Amino acid sequence: MTTAETLLLIAALLLAILVIGNIGFSKLAERRNPPIGKFIECDRVRLHYIDRGDPAAPCVVLLHGNGSMIQDFIISGMVDLLARSNRVVCFDRPGFGYSQRPRLRVWSAAAQAALLVKALEQLGIGDPVVLGHSWGALVAIALGVRKDYPIRGLVLASGYYFPTGRLDVWLMSGPAIPVLGDLVSYTVAPIISWAVLPGALRKIFAPRSVPLAFKDGFPASLVLRPTQLRAAAEESALLISTAAQFQAHYSTLGHQVRIFHGVEDQVIEFKQARDLHKALPRSDLHLVPNAGHMVTHADPAAIVEAVNSIANS
Repeated sequence: MTTAETLLLIAALLLAILVIGNIGFSKLAERRNPPIGKFIECDRVRLHYIDRGDPAAPCVVLLHGNGSMIQDFIISGMVDLLARSNRVVCFDRPGFGYSQRPRLRVWSAAAQAALLVKALEQLGIGDPVVLGHSWGALVAIALGVRKDYPIRGLVLASGYYFPTGRLDVWLMSGPAIPVLGDLVSYTVAPIISWAVLPGALRKIFAPRSVPLAFKDGFPASLVLRPTQLRAAAEESALLISTAAQFQAHYSTLGHQVRIFHGVEDQVIEFKQARDLHKALPRSDLHLVPNAGHMVTHADPAAIVEAVNSIANS
């Protein structure tokens, strides 16, 4: 064998080892962190969700951010607080946690909203309050602009609503590239993500420290699975275009809207929330001091109060 052939063989063997290792790691992560909720199938997509509280009470639907899952809202305490006086339904959005994300669809915010409408109707839920955090806020808005499914109002936290130049979006979108992205997702992406995850968590919680309950309770190993990394990359790639698409609809939103944002958010500047408040005819703005991107952990009581005020109106 020539030197070039030897090097190619070594590279191929290393890639194979990484692929097998990452698949094995994913299976181990799932074995250690089994599903905590129920499953519902809609439009040939299996969704994982929890359903808490009084089924006869007003309903609140919770939508997590990019890369996250149901456990985020549970650890923040919001699920328990809201379940005292509401029915609380929280989904793993497509591709995250234990919800499927079929490859032949573009999972835009509108596409996710259409799927969730079918799931909510199947569960017998109508007129809910929808709370979305970060990327989940875009899905919440997509639900709000639909004419075929009534909602009671929106609570939006740490959202990105207007297009801006963001280099980080392009840097994080690599695993979404067809074919090449799969190779990256199943080889080096989990290793790189594992290395940068502690710093990423510090950034999203800054200026506060990462809560001990989050460190101990959030199943970070599920985040590092190749399938979830690809889903997160796809949402990064869609972020700017989705905000650009929705900004024309803001003036037509007739729902009550409560907007929350951390003043010291290092991921999405609070100007986004301030500008959305100006664009929405029926909105209240709550800028939370000494809070970052995870404003749902910084002031869950205030967010719950805002949800309850809409649910009981």
